Amino acid sequence: MEYSHSDTELIRQPIGYWSWAASHAVVTRIRGALAELGLSQPQWWVLNQVAPAPDGRSRGEVTQVLKGYLEVDGALEEEIDTTVARGWITQDADATLRITPEGSALYTKAAALQEELWTERHEGITDEEYLVTLKVLQRFIHNTGGRAWHH
Repeated sequence: MEYSHSDTELIRQPIGYWSWAASHAVVTRIRGALAELGLSQPQWWVLNQVAPAPDGRSRGEVTQVLKGYLEVDGALEEEIDTTVARGWITQDADATLRITPEGSALYTKAAALQEELWTERHEGITDEEYLVTLKVLQRFIHNTGGRAWHH
């Protein structure tokens, strides 16, 4: 791979720009690939929370886990409603969400796609490099008084 600048120049590049550009590229790729399956990224997140739970998960539990994901707070309820309306998930009277057979089939396809995308993103990147990158990003967040969490 050819880098944008020499090492001497890169050391002075703004982290804000490069972290944004990486995030934008990754999210755009994921969303485009999921769209080919008829899914939005938040709908995938909902399926990914409900599918592995044999007894279902409460709407509140799903919302609690997902509410901080890429600032989807307000749209999350609508995305959950869409997964129900499309027949991928059911919701009973006590707001327990359960995967349907159709939802399970879609989940299986989307999970395989996510694995392919993970492999694509990590091409040429060792686990050690990835770990250092995440730790450095977390230090940037900490040093600037930010807050981030991912399950």
